[in-house]
Amino acid sequence: MPDPTTASVPTASLPLDEARRIVTEAMVAVGYTPEDAAVIVDHLMDCELRGLSYAGLARAVSIVERIRATEPPQPIQVVQESPVSAALDGGDQVGYLVAARATEIGVEKARAHGMAMVGARQTWYTGMFSYYLERIVGAGFVGMIAGSAPALVAPYGGTESRFGTNPIAFGFPTADGPLIWDIGTSSITHAEVTLAARLDEALPAGKAFDPAGRPTTDAAAALQGAFTVWGGHKGSGLALVVHLLGMLAGASAAPVGVSDCGFLAVVLDPSKLGDAADFRARAADFAASVRNTRPVDGGSAVRVPFDRSAALRAETLRRGTIEVTVPVLEALRQITMGK
Repeated sequence: MPDPTTASVPTASLPLDEARRIVTEAMVAVGYTPEDAAVIVDHLMDCELRGLSYAGLARAVSIVERIRATEPPQPIQVVQESPVSAALDGGDQVGYLVAARATEIGVEKARAHGMAMVGARQTWYTGMFSYYLERIVGAGFVGMIAGSAPALVAPYGGTESRFGTNPIAFGFPTADGPLIWDIGTSSITHAEVTLAARLDEALPAGKAFDPAGRPTTDAAAALQGAFTVWGGHKGSGLALVVHLLGMLAGASAAPVGVSDCGFLAVVLDPSKLGDAADFRARAADFAASVRNTRPVDGGSAVRVPFDRSAALRAETLRRGTIEVTVPVLEALRQITMGK
């Protein structure tokens, strides 16, 4: 499925290895170690594999812009800890690194004690929560991740930003693989709007307000105004709750600019409530029953969350190439040249 924000922009086909090399060189060029660059790039490339180009190589350009506009980050620190919990200060490090560390700690504690709660603050650009949940689920655990962000989204009935895009995600192990539900509580993601503004592309109608509160399809105006919330009043309530969970992790209610996002992960070992293998089998049977639901007339087969991502990733790996917009590709090449 083509990315709607890039449909009219020229693209270049890149082999996966070349795409990975280009974005890795860009990350190293702005000061990341090869080890940290590998963590970031693996996440960005997984976005590309799953058809989310606005969160892939295009996001690398945004990372570089943020790095160049701010003071150097500090090391990630664990500032509070118990056998089943940890609180991290991200030191203004990019979220791909902070969330990876938080996920690793959560899995370790859940393996030792059956459950874990890990929060992080002072970070930004955390990416797809499903990426971290694949690792949690791959270890045999159930996971929930929620995250707050700077104000970009208007609550239902309003036109001024109060919420972040505030994603929430859940992951479950099944005998047939991971079942992961990962959504943002805004009608459009920050990465999509940022890429649309970079490429001078219009947004779909109904997704944003300008600074005066008027509906707009201008991405630059939307970044200064507010996005609409997903799901009407129900989505607005969920966005508020997710924001509070980010605040529970220590993040500010209203951080300035792209900063101080909250990240909260809860990891649960299903074996502490019963037979883990039995749960995985029953979960797989239930997912199969959902897929086998009779579709509406003329409709396609019913899917469960993560089916589409898994299929797109497999197809991209088989094809061996991705399409990258020429402006993004040129920006990355300029970064590697130190410009």
